[in-house]
Amino acid sequence: MSAAAADAAAQEVAELAVAHGRLAIDTEFVSERRYQALLCLVQVAAPDPDREGGVRTEVLDPLADDPFEPAPLADALADPAVEVVVHAGRQDVAILRRTWETDVTRIFDTQVAAGFLGMGNQEGYETLVRRVLGVQLRGGEGFTRWDKRPLTDRQLGYAADDARCLLALGAAVERELDAVGRLDWAREECRAVEASNDVRSPQQAYDRLPNVRQLNEPGRATALALCEWRDAEARVLDRPPSYLIPDQVLVQLARRRPTDKGGLEQIRGLPQQTLHRRGRDLIAVIEAVDESTAPPRPPAGPQRNPVDQPVVSLAQGLLRHRAREAGIATELIATQSELTGLVASVLHDDEAEHVRALSGWRYELVGSELCDLVRGRISLSVASDGTLAVAPADGD
Repeated sequence: MSAAAADAAAQEVAELAVAHGRLAIDTEFVSERRYQALLCLVQVAAPDPDREGGVRTEVLDPLADDPFEPAPLADALADPAVEVVVHAGRQDVAILRRTWETDVTRIFDTQVAAGFLGMGNQEGYETLVRRVLGVQLRGGEGFTRWDKRPLTDRQLGYAADDARCLLALGAAVERELDAVGRLDWAREECRAVEASNDVRSPQQAYDRLPNVRQLNEPGRATALALCEWRDAEARVLDRPPSYLIPDQVLVQLARRRPTDKGGLEQIRGLPQQTLHRRGRDLIAVIEAVDESTAPPRPPAGPQRNPVDQPVVSLAQGLLRHRAREAGIATELIATQSELTGLVASVLHDDEAEHVRALSGWRYELVGSELCDLVRGRISLSVASDGTLAVAPADGD
């Protein structure tokens, strides 16, 4: 497709999306051995009543010698009047946000939504299309090298199928959700996908370092300086930061703070190419650290209180009971760590901002009951049919 034809196709699909209020989008990308994922292909579909099948589908190539202009599609993605249909779209949204410099609003993620229909919260696209639409898609190209050109007709056909069925899949899932009264729940959950990004930050990397809280002030100052140096070098090389220094090795460098090549050679796991090509730079970074500017220790994660564990187990039983009744994956409601945090917040009046089950649809489904259980207001027992029975506690 020529650049002019690709520009026209992108513009026409964007206009159809705005006119009809819906746009399906999928991407193919390569993230292995790169600083950030490379956008390799964009598949879009919009309603088109004048076309056979009622859908206009285009496969657009951002790696073409003369790539298409994405601005019209970017504007449609950011238009709150346009529903953007994706499947497992967190990475798609993150890449498009960075590459096209756009917000992506009003997301409807069919994988997320399927979790509210008893289909699991990690349902694959091909499986979901087969279950909901009864359509068997062509497979076999999911792990292709999308950054290699030219692409084959089979690869392009596989990519087109992803977008072609996505509008119909989104509409069918929405109808089923509406029929069982959970469409608003799914839309609430999809809003989290809109915030997805893949921006790397040295500070974020520092906060995630293993055992960084155990470092003294000079060690923490060194760790942050090494994170900043590693991130800058990795960006230039277009390689993951761990390619230069794995996290656990960076912590050892910060702890030992070697001052010569011999000291670097004592650090187990330091990649040889980093040792030989950038050893002097590493030593210079370490020697230049201002120990007085040490960052604070990253906050500790939620701590488990052994005394709380029997209550957590009871809460887990209630959570699984309500999840099974609703046909919703338990993990979609609350993880074990979040449930532990909920129990601690209710028993000890701890802050509970990290507990998703205390807000939105989760609170409506089971969060309120979980709080009542922990406060002793309801009790659990085994019914005659072997299921869990929930009743007011004695005296209430």
